[in-house]
Amino acid sequence: MQTQSRRALHELIDTLKEIDERWSSAEWNLHSEEDIVGSHRALMHILEASLVGFFEQDPANPDLRRITTQSRKLTGDNPDAIYFDAPLSADHSYMLSGNLQGASYFSLTIEEGTAEGHMATRTAGLINNEEMEIDSNGNFTLYLGGEPRAQNWLALTPETSRLTTRHYFENERAAALDPALVPIMRIECLTNSSPTPAPTDNSVAAGIRRVTNVVRSRTLEMPPMANTEPPPFVALTPNAFPAPIKPGDFGFAAYDAHYSMAPFFINPDEALVINGRWPDCCFANLCLWNRFQQTLNYADRPVSINRKQTQTDADGSFTIVLAHEDPGVPNWVDTEGNLFGLVFWRFFMVKGDVETPVAKVVKLADLQA
Repeated sequence: MQTQSRRALHELIDTLKEIDERWSSAEWNLHSEEDIVGSHRALMHILEASLVGFFEQDPANPDLRRITTQSRKLTGDNPDAIYFDAPLSADHSYMLSGNLQGASYFSLTIEEGTAEGHMATRTAGLINNEEMEIDSNGNFTLYLGGEPRAQNWLALTPETSRLTTRHYFENERAAALDPALVPIMRIECLTNSSPTPAPTDNSVAAGIRRVTNVVRSRTLEMPPMANTEPPPFVALTPNAFPAPIKPGDFGFAAYDAHYSMAPFFINPDEALVINGRWPDCCFANLCLWNRFQQTLNYADRPVSINRKQTQTDADGSFTIVLAHEDPGVPNWVDTEGNLFGLVFWRFFMVKGDVETPVAKVVKLADLQA
């Protein structure tokens, strides 16, 4: 029997085949067996995230779902952060209650353009912990849409489709590995009291098509970095960081942060020595990603470093070392043996200037000596 859900499923299968044939190929600058395997792993993570976050959703009855985990790495995840999202609609108003959970930084952003699973077109609103009323135990209540409020409120635009929450922690251990830090939050639609309608052929088909859109938007609709004009906080030259800047309303970005990203490339006998200084801000770290914007293995390796984990010099400056093996010096960040990858810096709610980190490739033997 031909149903809408069957048609949608076949569209998803066809999209997965196209991704394998095109995205996992030389067309996207993937040439080696390692490249292909990495693309298939990234695809599985994207598929899991799309099923968790987009297959079944109802803006009239939203629930908060965790975006990234150790098995769902995508879109530049972060070991020091825990993210949740939920579908929204400007047709409704909402109340979200939660707790800071000891986070150094919390924010809620409003995304546009994601209703059908596409990448966000822009960030349309943001509120962070410095702008909110929070009680002495870290509890808060936020209102989204409806009549304006003097405190703890964000407007919803006609294109509103999703919210993202960010809890960032500067701890010795990666927050994403600590179940005690997972925030407890609840969202309630204030303008709807009806339950989500029972599944139908059309609703299941629509869910499958959202999954297809998520997967396509993060693969075939994301051209190779070298083939596009990147945002100004992204460099294409290896081992040279652009000046950290605020991203503006760039989709899925927090516009109270400064970002800087560049590829790294170091041979097996080399290390990348990075000198810099953490700015005055509420959160700062460096993460290593693979070419698919997935963090490396933070469960078993030091593939990121935040201020709490950094040993600084007497003048407050730091020297961070990227290397394929432990060089026996402080602030080692493990490349997991990858000769190529991405270095991403985050600095939240900066006061004053942000110093641009400077990197230099050296021989590992010279560093160890």
